[in-house]
Amino acid sequence: MMVVKVYVVDDSAVVRQALQHMLAGQPDIELIGSAPNPLIAMPAIQKNRPDVLLLDIEMPGMDGLTFLRQIMAGTPIPTVICSTLSAEGSKVALDALAAGAVAVMGKPKLGLKQFLDDSRREMIQTLKAAALAKPRQRSASASVMAAGHSAAKPGASHATVASGVHAFAMNKPVVLGSSTGGTQAIECVLMALPADAPGIAITQHMPEKFTAMYAQRLNGICAMNVREAKDGDRLERGVVLIAPGGLHMQLRKSAGQYFVHVLDGPPVNRHKPSVDVLFKSAAECGGHDVLGIIMTGMGDDGARGMKVLHDGGARTVAQNEETCVVFGMPKEAIKLQAVDEILPLESIARAIMKFDSRA
Repeated sequence: MMVVKVYVVDDSAVVRQALQHMLAGQPDIELIGSAPNPLIAMPAIQKNRPDVLLLDIEMPGMDGLTFLRQIMAGTPIPTVICSTLSAEGSKVALDALAAGAVAVMGKPKLGLKQFLDDSRREMIQTLKAAALAKPRQRSASASVMAAGHSAAKPGASHATVASGVHAFAMNKPVVLGSSTGGTQAIECVLMALPADAPGIAITQHMPEKFTAMYAQRLNGICAMNVREAKDGDRLERGVVLIAPGGLHMQLRKSAGQYFVHVLDGPPVNRHKPSVDVLFKSAAECGGHDVLGIIMTGMGDDGARGMKVLHDGGARTVAQNEETCVVFGMPKEAIKLQAVDEILPLESIARAIMKFDSRA
């Protein structure tokens, strides 16, 4: 039995004590230490490296985000953020994901001990999932630049002209699904695409209230126009639509144009939005005109949907194991023989443009 070694960095003694109590009865999780701030934590984790770091953001001496960037620039450790700053889908939480955090959990400012007792199951599952992650090394300066960089967007008149040029061009839609590690992977793909790339519909497992800010962030660093999807939005060239957290997103076709349908409903494969929901709808309306991409993520959401896409004539691509933070979703799709091509993350944007250029 694999035992997950966890180290906690949180300036609240109440949180550290509550976590110690929570994890004490778990035979497969061991709390190997804790510290009130990163300055104390650093020598301890260098001496005894944990499998997972559970990290707060607001702390004295050095904030958690700066600490996270330093870790990811050196020898990355799978890191789960647990902070009051992440509870409302804050910008800081997204900065943490962009810097390499595997997951983000919110905690309230009041009632911390009760909250940790109530969220015991979620916390334990998150820590176990994080232990399987393989975070990629990231330059500390690069993640800071990504957080603050704004890509130049065409002005309104230019955008209208560009849209007119492609208004009647064949738009071969791309559907993309990801989960753990996907926020950074999606950023990598989108930043490599030109402004007039084919429309992309994305389902990324993400909590409600995070997706709008995540889309806004991507829109600031990518040439394409990125936004959180609204029901009835048209998926056209140069546009990326992100499924809203807490809702499913489907692809529809009408009069030769593709649109998204955003709807409520029960979770599918424990997720809402679900990648399977997006993929299966794309197979129904798009057939061989669709490119399906499945990337890093825990579990198997999207695997069966990709099989439907593949069997319906769509082109299908999976991210390879070496570049995945968690090789779960792509692995399951490959097992189902639903994948035409397995590619490293850095080649996926090129695959999108290659698909777009085919006759």
